[in-house]
Amino acid sequence: MREAGERYGFEAFDCAPALRLEAQERVARLQHDAVVERLERFEAALERLERRLWLAVYGVVGAILAQAFQPLLAALP
Repeated sequence: MREAGERYGFEAFDCAPALRLEAQERVARLQHDAVVERLERFEAALERLERRLWLAVYGVVGAILAQAFQPLLAALP
């Protein structure tokens, strides 16, 4: 019974160029996975920063509105 990749009369073997190509593919896959993970962490940090920025904007707007309405509230009996 022949195994996959085996030709009639010859044993299956791995040649050096094929092994080198396979190793390069594994390295490329690992590098790609690392870049994707870094990008996901960067996007999460960016989302947190955006939330903090909006919170600061709402805080400033709230402080300005409070200062604007303070004289009006003081003038009411």
